[in-house]
Amino acid sequence: MDGLVSFGNKRSYDDFKKNLSPLIQPLLDSIREFCLSLGENVLEDVRMHRVVFCKSISFRWFSDLEPEKESVLLKIQRDRKEPFQIIRIKPNENLEDVKMLLTDAYNKIR
Repeated sequence: MDGLVSFGNKRSYDDFKKNLSPLIQPLLDSIREFCLSLGENVLEDVRMHRVVFCKSISFRWFSDLEPEKESVLLKIQRDRKEPFQIIRIKPNENLEDVKMLLTDAYNKIR
């Protein structure tokens, strides 16, 4: 049964990282690891220019990471009815507030 359905070539996070500035790689890695630690049902979707994290029950995204030259643009969505929040994070910035926002967004999805 393997190979009967193909959704194309899935891009890996390691491939994605190859094109990133070494300045922001540790920051992106840290946020990624935190998002994945929120639960076993977190799905990672590596796209061409960003990485999106969803909750598998509903496939709704709660975090969208887009690397920039000297920062990471983070979009957080708590609910479809609310506009998403945009935060620009620079290397060496304290991530505690960001982690609280990500946890809240993840928990809000039902």
